[in-house]
Amino acid sequence: MTEFTPATDAPASTDDAPAARRRPRPGERREQILQTLAAMLEQPGAERITTAALAARLQVSEAALYRHFASKAQMFEGLIDFIEQSVFTLVQQIMERGGESEGAQRAARITAMVLQFGERNPGMVRVMVGDALVFENERLQQRMNLFFDKVEATLRQCLRPVADADGSATPTVQTQVRAAALSDLIRGRLQRYARTGFRRMPTEHLDATLALWL
Repeated sequence: MTEFTPATDAPASTDDAPAARRRPRPGERREQILQTLAAMLEQPGAERITTAALAARLQVSEAALYRHFASKAQMFEGLIDFIEQSVFTLVQQIMERGGESEGAQRAARITAMVLQFGERNPGMVRVMVGDALVFENERLQQRMNLFFDKVEATLRQCLRPVADADGSATPTVQTQVRAAALSDLIRGRLQRYARTGFRRMPTEHLDATLALWL
């Protein structure tokens, strides 16, 4: 499962042998900024992070941040890019396995995978559920809404053959209802994870819950 590894604090130098500053490789500082932002979002009360606090954590000036990102919104876009790429790469892998007869199993795997991604990347969860985006540009929340819309559309694609095989009189409606319910489950579990300070795991009793729904 993909994880966004938080940046670790640089080791303190000693008076006798001060550590030499190594020039970051191209793109390395940008990645450090995103890793540090994600790590800060894991802390209690971290829904709003200032660029001043982020720069202080990295021990650089705010101007140094803006050499890599035009704005804080662009930093959050970098995190959203990571979420989308990680999740939908794994979704594609799941969709390529098995046939239409395994639609329910694929829907269950996708649901579990998204929740596992959130469980292993708590800072990203604050972005996914919108807590970290409240005071940011509205387009960021729109991107996350589209993310969940795409997940739900994929779940519908998985579940349509299931409704057809069941001989449902209204397969489209049945598929939409089941996919929407799974999408709501994902959002709800992630929101609970964030609201409880990452104590209630999103995957808690998941197998039993999916067995009831699918």
